[in-house]
Amino acid sequence: MDEERILERERYQIEQIRQLELEELQVEEVDSDDSDDDSSSENNYRTSGGASASGEFTYDTSLVALHSYLGDVEDTHNRLAFLDGGAVLKLPMFYLEGVVLFPEATLPLRVVQPHFIAAVEQAMTQVEAPYTIGVVRLYRDSPDYQRPRFAIIGTTAEIRQYRRLEDGSVNVLTRGQQRFRLRRCWIDVEGATYGEVQIIQEDSPLRTPREAVGRLAPLMNLRSNILQKQPLYSPRACRLGDWDGNDSDAMSEESFESELSLHERGLHQSALFSSYHTIHEPTSSEDEKLDPDGEVHQGSSRLDNLLGPLREYNSGRDSTKSAISGNSGNLSFKRMKADKCALDRLREVPRAFWPNWVYHMHDSYTLAQKAADRWKHIVKAPSMDGFVMKPDLLSFHIASKIPVSESLRQELLEIDGISYRLRREIELLESFDRVRCKTCENLIARRSDMLVMSSDGPLGAYVNAHGYVHEVMTLHKANGLAVIGDPVKEHSWFPGYAWSIAECATCESQMGWLFTATKKKLKPRSFWGIRSSQVADDTR
Repeated sequence: MDEERILERERYQIEQIRQLELEELQVEEVDSDDSDDDSSSENNYRTSGGASASGEFTYDTSLVALHSYLGDVEDTHNRLAFLDGGAVLKLPMFYLEGVVLFPEATLPLRVVQPHFIAAVEQAMTQVEAPYTIGVVRLYRDSPDYQRPRFAIIGTTAEIRQYRRLEDGSVNVLTRGQQRFRLRRCWIDVEGATYGEVQIIQEDSPLRTPREAVGRLAPLMNLRSNILQKQPLYSPRACRLGDWDGNDSDAMSEESFESELSLHERGLHQSALFSSYHTIHEPTSSEDEKLDPDGEVHQGSSRLDNLLGPLREYNSGRDSTKSAISGNSGNLSFKRMKADKCALDRLREVPRAFWPNWVYHMHDSYTLAQKAADRWKHIVKAPSMDGFVMKPDLLSFHIASKIPVSESLRQELLEIDGISYRLRREIELLESFDRVRCKTCENLIARRSDMLVMSSDGPLGAYVNAHGYVHEVMTLHKANGLAVIGDPVKEHSWFPGYAWSIAECATCESQMGWLFTATKKKLKPRSFWGIRSSQVADDTR
């Protein structure tokens, strides 16, 4: 039923695209003032490179995510189950310059080169992982940009839609699945590039143990709390001065137990009671006894190891008092008294070793909520609130859509660990402020100039008619760009808009494109698409 609703919605959106393409622009007479405004605006586009965004927004952003410029593609109806972490297999490889694919992200491909066509054909018939290819980033780090290299970490992509054209080329729509580590690659007899890959075992989202957060009750209160259900924070504990019963960091044992089932609560109380007795009571072995003078025999090694430092401190303090008073007293009795005092002090130690913010640094769910809030404040759309309870998916969704350079996004792909990836994404979201040309460091735009023109987010992957894939971030205003040539309607990634090439006015590197509306009712009237591969890493 879900797939039928999706197909019905896609058919409706495709019909909307066709209506846009068939609609003719009606020419209306305008006043001379309006004409002057339009001409000055056009002049502004081609010199300073700025494009102002209208307050109105009438564009249907869901049309872009369909990649209708690929034409009618057929669904392969293949949904591969996830491969086991650590599995090693051979896959046809696609190496793409300027592209970083993440799990759950969409990657369109127009395959025109013979060795890539052979790779697609073999992927659709292979037995081990049908309809699956491997995608890795190709980059050049040498000064002359002549020696390309493969990234070690890539992503498997499942072929969801496919169409062979009359000229022999292939249009494909894929979706990222799982990260892998590239072990080696080679070229087979048909010219297709193959790679031996190992699927990366992803970690599970971790939530901070409740008993580790904040300052919990000391061990001295556990026995009475378990057996008698008395308040966890006793007046004595509060008088010790190490913590406050009303501390904002505190988390009561009762609130924790109230959220457990009866079976879980029983196990929890049993564990606490057992841990209490391990410290509170000496071992039951017969060789661990108190002699008539009150001394503990060597057999109680656990107790000795546990109380050693505290015993020395307390006995030393008592000995000092005895020396001052001139009364030697009974050392054995003082030794026993020191043991008892040491036990009391041990029970009064809080069970959390760090403040709660330290544990929250590794709590995937806390980090997911923070990342979603930062995204809502900085990027705004699409909303990430639905992924807060799925931190692993959220980390990949943000990484695939965050408008930063390709090298920074490759860095995110290579991070192992959900909490580490989320923390880096939060850092990037908070520091991201400027878009600069990678070649000359010319300032192109600021964070406030972002514009979301696709339901996928402010950054997405698109493929042109020649088979080159570009990851593009959209902006409603840009500076220091020069527009080259007349607008072209054919093969536009944004239905209803024509594109023109935009170059950096300083170094003449191609930064992206200016998109202008071809229909009078479309708002915004224009916007910019900037290639992430041409954006500098410095975002401040």
